[in-house]
Amino acid sequence: MSSRARPVRPRRTDRARGGTDHAHSPHRTQAEETAERLQKVLSQAGLASRREAEDWIRAGRLSVNGQPATLGMKVGPADQVRLDGRLIRQREAPGGGRAFIYHRSSGESLDKPVTEEAGAVPLLSRLPRRAGRRFVVVSPMPRIDGGLELICGDGELASRLQRGVRRWISGFSVRVRGELTEPQLQGVLGGELDSGERLEVLGCEGAGGEAANRWYALTVRGASGKEARQLFERQGALVSRVMRTQLGALLLDRSLARGHFRQLAAEEIEALFTQEPPA
Repeated sequence: MSSRARPVRPRRTDRARGGTDHAHSPHRTQAEETAERLQKVLSQAGLASRREAEDWIRAGRLSVNGQPATLGMKVGPADQVRLDGRLIRQREAPGGGRAFIYHRSSGESLDKPVTEEAGAVPLLSRLPRRAGRRFVVVSPMPRIDGGLELICGDGELASRLQRGVRRWISGFSVRVRGELTEPQLQGVLGGELDSGERLEVLGCEGAGGEAANRWYALTVRGASGKEARQLFERQGALVSRVMRTQLGALLLDRSLARGHFRQLAAEEIEALFTQEPPA
């Protein structure tokens, strides 16, 4: 019987067994490169927030290629994702068709008909279904006011837009009773809110008027419609209407009549993140 030691064989790794280390392999397939987490895909489709999608997964309402979905799994464009048995059409890479600019009248509700006439349809029901089933209004104006509204059917994009609003320059047309005194005008330009926060007001100029009403063009960074109204009311001004005319790189021009909307091009969406908005 031999006393020589038996040679020790190296342990086989997953790669030696024929497995693939996808995280480090330089030969990943195109499908693997384009795969996204299931929650993100549903959010981009405008069907739910990521948290809601996680709840659907836990409840067993989602399947991928006929198998129950699991938290954290990734899906590609070729995978069949179903919600309660119904096929979900996945979105392609970010581009146009997922956001809209709308010219809203003061007092109008986006989820109720503009008029009580038979057949009247609210805005959110008029938007194309391919753009999403769950629409988010980015920094909505108070119902009493109106003007430019930005509406998004992509949950992921809507979240990015909401985070960017406080950095954007916004323009408002504000109608007040009478003419502002010099101290009132300086108070508006000071930008102080009831909370003590101070906004960066870039300008406030008279823009004409009729009878006892006067319009003022307000340019301010990161202000909501409610805050724009508050800047004037803090100075004792009687505000009757606020209309948003600019939101970041988007301008409300005369070509878009009240009650009408148009789809934003991919370049316009990109400009909201990459271009310094006009002052």
